[in-house]
Amino acid sequence: MQKWRLVDTGKLTAAENMALDETLLEAKKNGNSPNTVRFLQFSPPAVLLGYHQSLEQEIRVEFCKQVGIDINRRVTGGGAIFFDETQLGWEIICEKQFFEMGIANVNFFNRLSQPLIYALKKFGIDASFRPRNDIEVKGRKISGTGGTEDGDVFLFQGTLLVDFDIDTMLKALRIPIAKLKDKEIDTAKERVTCLKWELGYVPEISELKNLLKEGFEKEFNIILEPGGLTKEEKLLFNGKKIGFESRERINKIKLPKNEQQMISSIYKAEGGIIRISMVVNLRYNRIQSVVITGDFFAYPKRIILDLEAELKDVPADGKIIGKKITDFFEKKQPQIPSISGLDFVNAIHKALEKIDTAKFGISLSLTNRLFTVNGSFAETIGKSPRHLLLPYCSKSLECGYRYKRDCIECGECSISEACRLGKEKKMWITTILSFEDLMETLEDFRKRKISSYIGCCCEAFYTKHIEDFERSGIPGILIDIDNTTCYDLGKEEEAYKGNFESQTDINIDLLKKVLDAKL
Repeated sequence: MQKWRLVDTGKLTAAENMALDETLLEAKKNGNSPNTVRFLQFSPPAVLLGYHQSLEQEIRVEFCKQVGIDINRRVTGGGAIFFDETQLGWEIICEKQFFEMGIANVNFFNRLSQPLIYALKKFGIDASFRPRNDIEVKGRKISGTGGTEDGDVFLFQGTLLVDFDIDTMLKALRIPIAKLKDKEIDTAKERVTCLKWELGYVPEISELKNLLKEGFEKEFNIILEPGGLTKEEKLLFNGKKIGFESRERINKIKLPKNEQQMISSIYKAEGGIIRISMVVNLRYNRIQSVVITGDFFAYPKRIILDLEAELKDVPADGKIIGKKITDFFEKKQPQIPSISGLDFVNAIHKALEKIDTAKFGISLSLTNRLFTVNGSFAETIGKSPRHLLLPYCSKSLECGYRYKRDCIECGECSISEACRLGKEKKMWITTILSFEDLMETLEDFRKRKISSYIGCCCEAFYTKHIEDFERSGIPGILIDIDNTTCYDLGKEEEAYKGNFESQTDINIDLLKKVLDAKL
């Protein structure tokens, strides 16, 4: 039975922990270190970029500065993570030969995750490995893992969520879930869990470390002997720490803002609304992560989380994604009333259409404020829309024309500027006075065989009435409006009837970009 070294470095800064990772990997490669298991913690809290990630695209830098969160870059790849002071990190630094390993794969990650799974089961928690690199409890992530290699040695690491501060994580990281409405933030808690939530209390850190130690010894058939850094490792660490504290390392990868963005879509299936939020890396044309929410019912409950995991880090290619989802549904046979695998394929495709929309000179982030019906953005623009529909609620409350179709362009509200822009394009401009008025207008368009239109409404109105818009069969582009809407105020009924007593704003800059768009 081999003896390994157990190094417990306690709470260190992000720079110190990251420098130690590189130190231990390099020292092992040079033959100056034994096989090692390390326990690590962070103080202050930290956000850690994956080795290949861009700071601006992944981290809310100003928020982290305000609340004292360290920022650093890992030596391993993968996505950005938040590491608060309660979490326990663990890592393995070892030669590949010990595990008879050639190329790292999912089976190998599974094997290296077993010590933590063993420890969790000692607490009575039924944990399991979820490909590609998560440890879960009933579908909820409790640990993420990742690794890197250098020659014949590797470093594999993971985190154990003990008492997780999910609100701070959402504010610190630029992840898709952060784009959800406040009432949907609870869906984040359906994706992760921690020891406190599972046990009802926070175990002593010493107990966690003892059980993890036992797990490593049992699963790897080794003896772990506590030890410190060697003299050579200390010298190497002291030399590396300065580099890891430098801004140059943290900022070393700068992707242009248009190369990695969060995009979203709303898709109406027979069984309910499917919302897609995803991060896409355009340089490598890959989906980094996906969050799927909606008002549908799915059994087993964890099936959506499994689907999200299946779509992580896959090419942003409609055909590849379609096959992935189709294969997933055939294998898992989920029960989602009145929603098929094809519906999820269509929902993802609708999100990916935003990438094509950005080619019209609209930033990818702004495409999330555009909604399309009966065709893509490009298809609708190709039909040269000649009609512009504007909501009465964007007219001034004091305006005598607020509840009339016309506008005298007095300059007192955003409708005036919208009308001016529309007239420059020689468009027919109509103020929509109520939901019934909208339906009558669309029916009139249908009878007159109007080819397409551009309109303005809030996201909530679009979501509620997708089917009504689609029923007309007319391609349309809808632009999200600004300011507090009737849905924010709980006054949908007043707005439905045309009696909403508040004022919204047309997004003039975005409207101009849409009106200027050409094939």
